[in-house]
Amino acid sequence: MEDSGTSSAGESIGLPAVIKATARQLLVKSGAGGLSLDAVARDGGLAVTDVEAVFPCRDDLLTALVVDAYNESGSAMERADRAAGEAGAPAGTRLLAVARALRQWSFDNPAEFALIYGSPVPGYHAPQDTVPPAARTPAVLAGIVRSALQAGELTPPRRAVPGPPLLLPQAVELFGGVPEAPFSDIVERGIVLWSNLIGLLVFQVFSRTHDSVRDESAFFDFAIAVAAEGVGLVVPPGENTD
Repeated sequence: MEDSGTSSAGESIGLPAVIKATARQLLVKSGAGGLSLDAVARDGGLAVTDVEAVFPCRDDLLTALVVDAYNESGSAMERADRAAGEAGAPAGTRLLAVARALRQWSFDNPAEFALIYGSPVPGYHAPQDTVPPAARTPAVLAGIVRSALQAGELTPPRRAVPGPPLLLPQAVELFGGVPEAPFSDIVERGIVLWSNLIGLLVFQVFSRTHDSVRDESAFFDFAIAVAAEGVGLVVPPGENTD
């Protein structure tokens, strides 16, 4: 191996970026299960010791990719929400905008989407470092629901969550506290909305709806509107956030 190729790549965009870019290409080709430092070094024209100097083991590299994926997808949603908010859009329109943004990111980056929302990687256990980036998606949804509640845009639920609250303290903290009745179960409902969004994307990114509906984009918008009803939020029909 010639040193010149390695050094020029490392100097132009930085060795960590070169390694992660190569790893992302491997995700597309082989999935997370096929990722190894040896494979990254081989495909990137690097020495294994160079890769190990930045990411000592495979799990360190996986964690970097997971954090990047969460941050990039969360940032896409935040930008969409900011743009919709600056345009004076109501909460239902903001929700559709951020859901569409996450959908676009997911289709643009299916390997990264699979990494964070697909099957667990054998032998990998995500460290605490991944928690704040992972929280960005539900935080955007929580912010929209919370502002809708404050603006009086939510319809009270017809069916309350039975029994005592089902929440962990982290979920309550993310939302900013538990509202008074009749919206005291809004955080649980928000988690249902969040899981519906991710589940719908799993179906669409992994081609589980293409043989069931004629227009997957229109179906996505419809499904988000239906899911939003669970938190008492109305997504206007035919809403265009583009």
